[in-house]
Amino acid sequence: MITASLKNYRISPRKVRLVADMIRGKNAIQAQTILAHAVKKAKHPLRDLLDSAIANASHNHKIDIETLFVKEIRVDMGFVLKRSQPMARGSAFPIKKRTSHVSIVLDTKEAKRKKGRSADRSDEARSKDCCHKGASCQSGQIIMNISFLHFSFLNIN
Repeated sequence: MITASLKNYRISPRKVRLVADMIRGKNAIQAQTILAHAVKKAKHPLRDLLDSAIANASHNHKIDIETLFVKEIRVDMGFVLKRSQPMARGSAFPIKKRTSHVSIVLDTKEAKRKKGRSADRSDEARSKDCCHKGASCQSGQIIMNISFLHFSFLNIN
């Protein structure tokens, strides 16, 4: 696992998570393309962070870029700068300037395949011991045969 982190980035975590959700689970080259064409302001530090993690993988661990994917990207809340906006009658309105801590974990596709469902039972074996009668389960989706009642609303003689 290859990691890189960014601390105290001065954008709200809520805004950074929008961009982080775009690249979660994607391979490294596809994530770079997504970040290059994103419209959000948070794309710049995330692109730099992804490039740093890729450089760590290729330099420190001698891993090829094509085999990397974004295993985990986490956006946590950093410290909050508290300011105040003057209001009427001498009062003040609090302003919270939030910061973000971003950490990214890259892994290789071979490790993903080993941990995947290839060693598990096949889909046919899963559908045989399904708890729903008259249903067949395929890749986590339950398909049930539901018979609808047919009503004749118009009885014209």
